[in-house]
Amino acid sequence: MGRRYDPDRRQRIIDAAIRVVGRRGIAGLSHRTVAAEADVPLGSTTYHFASLDELLVAALRQANESFAAAVRHSGALADPGRDAAAELARLMGEWLGRERSGVELEYELYLAALRRPALRPVAAEWADGVAEVLARRSDPVTARALVALMDGICLQVLLTDTVYDEEYTREMLDRLLSAGRVADRSGLTDGPPGRTTGT
Repeated sequence: MGRRYDPDRRQRIIDAAIRVVGRRGIAGLSHRTVAAEADVPLGSTTYHFASLDELLVAALRQANESFAAAVRHSGALADPGRDAAAELARLMGEWLGRERSGVELEYELYLAALRRPALRPVAAEWADGVAEVLARRSDPVTARALVALMDGICLQVLLTDTVYDEEYTREMLDRLLSAGRVADRSGLTDGPPGRTTGT
């Protein structure tokens, strides 16, 4: 009998991998555990993803998309007359206000790039994509600093189990944006050619 047509199988495998990492951590991820979670033959996972790194790349790219999409589609960030700092602080609050396990999972996948070099380009994609949007309201150098600040605040909230302070976040983001405007008028915000973010 021929292979059953199953166009959504690859996506189901990615979704299953994210659920496995959410329950067991990165260490609990294997082709076998993902196949069982997705209810597909073991060979299906290796057919679509030859290595666990390939599967983690797909999972990280999907996990990263939620906040990046919110930034891309924000009408307030696209409007020069709106308060960009307030909008970013609001978006961060919405993201951190989701189910805690889901937010932690996204960062677990993101930080897995520390030990898995294959994930680093995907982590950079997220930072570059968000900074590219923010550079439209500031400049490339300030946009990189904004991404770093947002990352740092999110990590502090998650690691110290503190309550997210939207007003503090808005103030800190506004300070960066204001400093960027001053530097821009002084001609100090030209970033490296061809890059919107950096490490």
